[in-house]
Amino acid sequence: MDTARFILFALVTGIATVAVHVYLYRRLFAATSEHRAWRRVGMGVMTVLGTLLVLSWSVTRFLPMDSTFAVATAVWTWMGMAIYLLLALGVLGAVRKVAARMQRSRGEPAVVELRGGETTSMSHANAVGDSAQAGSTLAATGTESVSLTPEALATSGHGEAATHAEAAPVAMAAGTGGAMPKAPVAAGSSSAMPAASAPVDVERRRFLARATAGGAVLAAGGVTGFGMWSAFHPPVVNEVAVKLPGLPKALDGFSIVHLSDIHVGPVIRRRFMDELVRRCNALRPDLVCITGDLVDGHVASLAPAVSALSELKSRHGTYFVTGNHEYYWSDAAWAEALERMDVHVLRNRHVRIGDTAASFDLVGVDDWSAGKMGFSQGYDLAAATAGRDSERASVLLAHQPSNWKVAAREGMGLQLSGHTHGGQFFPFTLAVSAIWEHDAGLFHEGDRHLYVSRGTGFWGPPLRVGAPPEIVRVTLLA
Repeated sequence: MDTARFILFALVTGIATVAVHVYLYRRLFAATSEHRAWRRVGMGVMTVLGTLLVLSWSVTRFLPMDSTFAVATAVWTWMGMAIYLLLALGVLGAVRKVAARMQRSRGEPAVVELRGGETTSMSHANAVGDSAQAGSTLAATGTESVSLTPEALATSGHGEAATHAEAAPVAMAAGTGGAMPKAPVAAGSSSAMPAASAPVDVERRRFLARATAGGAVLAAGGVTGFGMWSAFHPPVVNEVAVKLPGLPKALDGFSIVHLSDIHVGPVIRRRFMDELVRRCNALRPDLVCITGDLVDGHVASLAPAVSALSELKSRHGTYFVTGNHEYYWSDAAWAEALERMDVHVLRNRHVRIGDTAASFDLVGVDDWSAGKMGFSQGYDLAAATAGRDSERASVLLAHQPSNWKVAAREGMGLQLSGHTHGGQFFPFTLAVSAIWEHDAGLFHEGDRHLYVSRGTGFWGPPLRVGAPPEIVRVTLLA
């Protein structure tokens, strides 16, 4: 990532992070207690978490990975929980508003929120307003006048005065039997007095704030805990069978283990990789393919963890294509390092898989967005397929599913991709499905096929909610 992009990224995410933490401080601390010590603690906690989150990208980029592992894990876990706190507070706030509206529709007193976060009873507020309006519209008849004070109109449940505004004088007519005829308002007087401000039930307001905050913390904590368990839990194995056009009968049943978006970095380390390799080897594949976003760090820091891939076992080896994240950390350096680990890197080229009697073409392209990011080498399907017999069976490895339909027209029978993570965790699962036509799973276009993996690891928050990580075992059918 170049300097200008990094500065823009840091600025936008920094502003958003500060705004979120200010909001959470107000809802979780300021609104739940008047105690200064509690508010100071909340302000300190939100300041520390917000600052670490703002600096997390820089810290994990420029400091050794071993020294940032614990901090990165804690901070990015908090990132996920903060998102769920925002969602929970929004949902609970909406529920309160709906409940208040239903109470008003039934004519029951409802606690509503006034400007500044104050709450009051609707029936009480209406009574005060009606009394004040009545007092301002009664006419004087020249007889003894009686001033009605606000204390006579309404008082709060705590005995406090409902208002300090002066009430309009009301003239009582003698001998009218209690009837008070209308009369014009005196010239120069106000046609209507301002409605008295409603009393605030501070204790009830505080109770609702605490209940909402507590419920949000419990809900967010539960979902975050499940998401972390799912993210670090061994990936599920999804079995997919695909009829590949032109595949020789001798290769019917050929198996490919497809990995994508592992994101080895500050959180995903050697232990995770060892277990992943063990599970892949247990499937006894004929070929292993990795479709990009393998790393989030430099070769010097991550080579010990990534080198676990050298233990992968298959009949025809392991092949890799770049994703957008490899370019952030030097795509050329990682390509060289992976070759030393016995992982073959396909950079806009193809190889023949099989033997002289029966084989198919494995085509690999660089990341789709590399050229747009200003890198010299990016996606080039024409170069990757140069000199290839278009009648032969083919499997294309491409990090992003962006160009699949074009690739299918160019003769690619199956494309294996990743990049989307399937959204990784709710609610981003909904956003990804709306943005990407091919977000996750198996897709078909005539006799051509595309599989988009949800990814094997995770990026950012160590969460998987609604999009579990996967190892894909693809069986090719003739």
